[in-house]
Amino acid sequence: MIGKPFEPLYKEEITHSQLVRYAGASGDFNPIHTVVPVAETAGLGGVIAHGMMIMGFVGQAIHTWFQADDLLKFSVRFRGMTRPGEKIIVNGSVVAEKEDRWLCEAEAVNEVGEVKVSAQFEVRKG
Repeated sequence: MIGKPFEPLYKEEITHSQLVRYAGASGDFNPIHTVVPVAETAGLGGVIAHGMMIMGFVGQAIHTWFQADDLLKFSVRFRGMTRPGEKIIVNGSVVAEKEDRWLCEAEAVNEVGEVKVSAQFEVRKG
């Protein structure tokens, strides 16, 4: 099992309306995610997706790979900005094991391989 990649999770293209809906659902109304002139003035070149939304994609992928009750630890590092128009792919694999758990890694990348979120997680052996 160590080194064997999990089935990738492919997400649809990120849209501006998706960012507005995510802002409402999450309560994160920072205008850099939804208001183009504000994001441009901030030097971002346009709106950017919420990092927590991309982290959520990684969590969704983990849930397709393992039972939610088996997840013991989950941490991420935000590595790059995601913009409307990008498609996110989440890849992952087991990288090591302990007696009672698998140690895993995952990455959320766009279509050209730019890493947006890297994650480490541990799951109970079934």
